[in-house]
Amino acid sequence: MKIQFIGGARTVTGSQHLLFINGKKILLECGLFQGRRKDTYEKNKNFIFNPAEIDVMLLSHAHIDHSGNIPNLVRNGFNGFIYATSATVDLCQIMLRDSAYLQDRDIQWINKKRKKKNQPPIEPLYTIEDVEKAMENFIGIQYNKKIDLYPGISATFRDAGHILGSASILLEVEESDGKKIRLGFTGDIGRPVMPVIRMPDELRDLDAIIMESTYGNRLHSPSEDVEEELASVVRQCISEGGKIIIPAFSVGRTQLLVYMLHKLFDQNRIPEVPIYVDSPMAVNATNVFRAHPECYDRETIRVFVENGEDPFGFERLKYVKNVEASKELNTKEGPFIIISASGMAEGGRILHHLSNGVGDPKNLVLFVGYAAEHTLARRIMDGSKEVNIFGEKHVIKCKVKKMDYFSGHADQGELFEYLRLNKKEKLKNIFLVHGEESQSLPFREKLVRAGYKNVQYPVSGEKVEI
Repeated sequence: MKIQFIGGARTVTGSQHLLFINGKKILLECGLFQGRRKDTYEKNKNFIFNPAEIDVMLLSHAHIDHSGNIPNLVRNGFNGFIYATSATVDLCQIMLRDSAYLQDRDIQWINKKRKKKNQPPIEPLYTIEDVEKAMENFIGIQYNKKIDLYPGISATFRDAGHILGSASILLEVEESDGKKIRLGFTGDIGRPVMPVIRMPDELRDLDAIIMESTYGNRLHSPSEDVEEELASVVRQCISEGGKIIIPAFSVGRTQLLVYMLHKLFDQNRIPEVPIYVDSPMAVNATNVFRAHPECYDRETIRVFVENGEDPFGFERLKYVKNVEASKELNTKEGPFIIISASGMAEGGRILHHLSNGVGDPKNLVLFVGYAAEHTLARRIMDGSKEVNIFGEKHVIKCKVKKMDYFSGHADQGELFEYLRLNKKEKLKNIFLVHGEESQSLPFREKLVRAGYKNVQYPVSGEKVEI
């Protein structure tokens, strides 16, 4: 067995790992690289392998940095099955279409600029038609049900607790010489204390693991303090008549925020204030959440489902579907709350809300998740006094706050705890992926000090043998 690390290696985007097992090529993930356009377009467009030679693909969850380049993979010759949980398949139906739409719009804007410079036009990575074709390759499966991929190779999807339908994947392999290997791929590991979806089901008794390390050097805020911290933030901004602008991923983070605000309203811990979810994809994704209560945790089922309530809808909440209603929010006086995509502020309606809101000291931009290097969200998070939005400079006068609790990624302590069901003498290979150096290397040192052997932090393109 060999593993080639391609994307998600020493970075948090573009997740892509290629397995060579018993003459088969198995691709784990096919995500989009995100960041500076000039750096990512060619990287996303061109694969370092021949897609037509890939036999099968396994997908942990629907986030675009894990799934977003699948239509391009199919467009370039891949014609195998794509295994994912049923909820992930449903989410990909909307997320990949949205990705194609955004690319088409983005490319039109780029080509207008290229035409002025007498440069030839470029084409999007894929189209809606490519998405439709790719979706034909998906096969939805259940958690904890072993599937035989090929003789001597099976896969079992365990709940990763990251977003709806997210999975960690156990690969059980018997090589031609009779050697047996249990390889784990964590995907993105969720947090055991988060509401709505179930806690992670740890992979165990492994010989090797490919493990995410997004927050490998960070500890999240204690969960018992978070509800009151959020309530306090909302009360303060509302009392000043400001807007709370929350860049949030349409899948996972948005539903979690809506759920928690619902709970705070019901407990009279925050005042009456309109809340707008301004993301067409978030509207569609929330409908997918409603369709998969089998993924909910006990509290969500007990508090809402058994009482006949919708955990993602209440009277103060409005889902914004059309562009005109979205534009009206930019001239509407506060106080109110806007939750809008994307979480990294690299596209979507959030850019309009930021461009119209960051210059007002009464407003608050609240970040509730991780942002990759070189993204607009990261620059604002890191304290930039001035940013470029739609080619225009904007001075940051608003308040800026980060609440790391809402991250769907496990922190250092939770990542370390994830390995507890594996014996150190058996777990001979740990490969840390999906993490920047500032996070992954300290986590690597923690694992080495704890006695774990052969903890590696592979570079893109590196190939190792198990």
